[in-house]
Amino acid sequence: MAGAVGGTGGSGWTWRPVARDPLLARAFHSCTELRGRFYLVGGLLAGGAREPSSDMVVFDPAEGQAVRVGARGGPRRSHHDAALVGGRWLCVVGGWDGSRRLATVSALDTERGVWEAWTAVPGSCPPAGLSSHTCTRLSDRELRVAGREGGTRTQRRYGSIYTLRLDPGARTYCYKEEGYHTVSRSGHCAALLQSPGPHPGHQLLLFGGCNSAEPEVAGHWSHGKIKEEPPVAPRLMEQLASLVSSGQGSRQGPRGLRHHSCSVVGPFAVLFGGETLTRARDTICNDLYIYDTRKSPSLWFHFPCADHGLKRVGHRTCLWNDQLYLVGGFGEDGRTASPQVCILDLFI
Repeated sequence: MAGAVGGTGGSGWTWRPVARDPLLARAFHSCTELRGRFYLVGGLLAGGAREPSSDMVVFDPAEGQAVRVGARGGPRRSHHDAALVGGRWLCVVGGWDGSRRLATVSALDTERGVWEAWTAVPGSCPPAGLSSHTCTRLSDRELRVAGREGGTRTQRRYGSIYTLRLDPGARTYCYKEEGYHTVSRSGHCAALLQSPGPHPGHQLLLFGGCNSAEPEVAGHWSHGKIKEEPPVAPRLMEQLASLVSSGQGSRQGPRGLRHHSCSVVGPFAVLFGGETLTRARDTICNDLYIYDTRKSPSLWFHFPCADHGLKRVGHRTCLWNDQLYLVGGFGEDGRTASPQVCILDLFI
């Protein structure tokens, strides 16, 4: 599998396969790192499948091994999102259960190996139903939920922003709708990044899920408000800095992209693959985009790929041990789920 980008400078990139297991073959799942293992929950096992999977697979990247975990009461979900709470609970938020879109929270107690259905507190104002949304950790008990509510017949013309507060001790959650909206988006991604410019802080940016090429701010916090510590990846961060300064990439952001992946690596948001809304055929992509926030204004860098074997949609990327992993997703035909795990290699 090669995704190398040519050029006189010799810079390029590839997704290098490091593991392969049929248990990993799924799309529109969640993939969350906890204590050096990737927890894959649900998803669709084949294109056209009406029923999401309810199983959970744990992948150990150090050993290259995947195992199915027989935790009781697993939720049947796809197009959901998941976040870690308290270093123990894997909270699955919203998604499609095969018949409707949900806004509920199911949590895996990773110490006991048991799924729990948490309860909404009185006064919670949940969305009408969520799928292909994003959940971003702001603190250990607070998530920012962004995305379009409802189905294609009932959805609003704008996207709502919710704060979701979680209480592991009480097994409860509470939604609060924020007082501003975004462009109507579905299948987008979200990245919590430090704000460039003279006033340091954090901003939550939404990428894709609509026709716009520009990211949209879904929250801004002044210096010291966000305590989240992203994974440290000094080598990968240095390689990304070298790649964007190599002159190989075009200054072009993704337009009309959805169901792509996004991972934050220091000041960079790294986007890959997805499905384009800008053409009727050959819609599944294999492009790498890097959003560089080191200076204001932030800059896009686009690195195309000629290898059709790298086309992915509904996949996930996960950062661990200074490496970016690609897990699952449907391939070029939009129906066949990839059983491979790959690592992003950068050649500078």
